[in-house]
Amino acid sequence: MTGAETGIHFQLSRSGDGPRALLWDVGNVIVRWNPRTLFAKIFKEPAELDGFLSHVCTMDWHGETDRGLSFADNIARLTPSHPHYAEQIAAWWARWPEMFSGTIAETESVIEDLATRGVPQFGLTNMSSESWPGVQAMSPVFRHFQDVIVSAEEQVIKPDRRIYEIALARTGLAPRDLLFIDDSPANIAAADAMGFNTHLFSDPEALRPAIERHSLL
Repeated sequence: MTGAETGIHFQLSRSGDGPRALLWDVGNVIVRWNPRTLFAKIFKEPAELDGFLSHVCTMDWHGETDRGLSFADNIARLTPSHPHYAEQIAAWWARWPEMFSGTIAETESVIEDLATRGVPQFGLTNMSSESWPGVQAMSPVFRHFQDVIVSAEEQVIKPDRRIYEIALARTGLAPRDLLFIDDSPANIAAADAMGFNTHLFSDPEALRPAIERHSLL
């Protein structure tokens, strides 16, 4: 059964005006990801670490892989501008798993409980298609997702309106039917503007009460 088919069935059976399905971000909502976790091992001086992440391997640069560029091509584009950091830039992909520091237990628990209640769950993540399989393997909760929209596969990233429209088409649901969980204020603001129910993820302990307020747990 496809995500769209599931969504259509759910719309026909829904009642009330609140959200009836979850749309999850992945990074720093389900799994913990931070480039500093890796590069603090590589750079011993905090100032050089800060400079590297602020001016060399920046989030804007990394965002190109989220849009669909391969890690190899993105690294090849950057390295000539910073040849003295060639090894460190290459580590962005060569040592990619070291940027992760496990899963967020509170989120995993909520996802499992929602699945027990039969609440439909979907994913919407800014992520490279190269890294997505490895991330999926980090937690068993991804088996509960009926569909996951991966930005690199769509070549558009949050908070662009188009990726939310893709999510709606794939789930077969309206914005009001979805509770969107994300750790980025910009991504939440974009979803708010389209009429999604939203929760800005910052404190894992606050997640379950937020979902309970929507009567989903």
